[in-house]
Formats: sequence, structure tokens, C-alpha cells
Amino acid sequence: MKGITAACFDVYYHEDYAKSCCVVFKKEEGEVILSDYSVIVRGVEEYIPGQFYKRELPCILNVFNKVKEDVDLLITDSFVWLNSGKKGLGAHLYKALSYKIPVIGVAKTHFKDAENYEEIYRGESHSPLYVSSVGIELGTAAEFIKNLDGDNRIPWVLKLVDKLSRE
Repeated sequence: MKGITAACFDVYYHEDYAKSCCVVFKKEEGEVILSDYSVIVRGVEEYIPGQFYKRELPCILNVFNKVKEDVDLLITDSFVWLNSGKKGLGAHLYKALSYKIPVIGVAKTHFKDAENYEEIYRGESHSPLYVSSVGIELGTAAEFIKNLDGDNRIPWVLKLVDKLSRE
């Protein structure tokens, strides 16, 4: 999937605010960073298991609204689907953007109420990443994440957006 412009997101929660970040990159032979964005979001919802999107979605949309590039694909640190077809964060993001931009969810930990995902292993890691998707075929999404640069479990662009959110 060369020539794809993707935006990956991460949100880090501080005591009284969240920092929401986005890294936009183009997938060529490797990944070429086009830009990064960050916003401080105040008045963040409390975390409720199974309703993570209520906390995270407003933060992601806040930073997404700053993105100047036309993006083909979004990557979130979450599951797209929960049990019984219930929407996870990724599916809520897809809906919020009028079903126009495919979303890949990449979760680092398993969530017992998630479904319709693929486990992928990267590098020498014995711990999987849990990849789910909407608007793009699951196998294609899993291969895209598996083929991102980085020798370790977490692709380097996802490490970068995580690092930016924590700074």
C-alpha cells in the first residue's frame, strides 16, 4: 500500500487536561513524516469501560480538525469493534467523519469485549498487537500495520505519536 497518506493519533491524559496528537505520514518504501499536530483539551470525560470513545473521540476530533493534508487512512490506539457489533472508538471515529476515511485500530492490550480483530506479531516480540478496521478489509489493515517501519513490536510512527502526546 505505497503512496497512502495516513494520520495516526494518540491521547495522553494528565490530571486536568489531555494532550491529543496526530502524526501525518506518507507510506512509501518506508514512512515519510509530513507533519505533526497537537492540542490541549480541557474538560475531558472520565474513563468508562466499554465507552472509551466518549473520552477519546472529542480529543481526536479536536486535533484532526487541525490536519491540513488530505489523508487516506486513520490509525487509532484502540479497537474498532466491541462484542455484538457494538462500535469501539475506531467505528465511532469513522461515523463522526461521515464514513469517508477508513480507520485502523491498533491496540497494545487485549480487551475482553473486543471482536473482529487480527493479532499480528512484529519483530522479536511474543506479544501481539490487536488490529481491527472499518472501511478497509481487515487483512489489508493488518498487513499495513505489520509492514510499517520499526524492528520492534510497535511501529516507529506509533511510538512517535505516543512520545509527542507525553511531552
